[in-house]
Parts: sequence; C-alpha cells; structure tokens
Amino acid sequence: MSQAFVRENDDMWLHDVPPTLNALLVFLTQENGGIRVYELKNYTDNAGKQVHEMSNGLSYSKDEQGKWQVVV
Repeated sequence: MSQAFVRENDDMWLHDVPPTLNALLVFLTQENGGIRVYELKNYTDNAGKQVHEMSNGLSYSKDEQGKWQVVV
C-alpha cells in the first residue's frame, strides 16, 4: 500500500496528545474529519481540575500525569 494513503496520526490516541490546548484542538479537528473543533468554555471542577468544554459535545481535562482525558 502506498504511504500516500496512510494518515500520519492514525495511531495517535487522546492520551498521546501533548498537554497543550492547541495540540488538543488540532487532534480533535483531525479526528472530526477536518471539521474545526473549538473550545466553548472552560471552568474548574470541584476537584480543582481545569475542564475544557468543546464544540464536539465532549469535555476534556488533564489527569494527574498531564495527559488528556474525556470528562464524564
């Protein structure tokens, strides 16, 4: 199979994304088929973690190791 048909980030997972908001936005946009994902709002939860509510309907925060996770 030609490498031209293999996406660079096919093997990237949410927890592999660098711990910056910009990196998260780029990753989520790629996962959303190129349709831009943006931050709707952010807040601090009861545990003191910063939560980012995104336009894709999900919220994200960083865990204790600084890796992104979906907030449920």
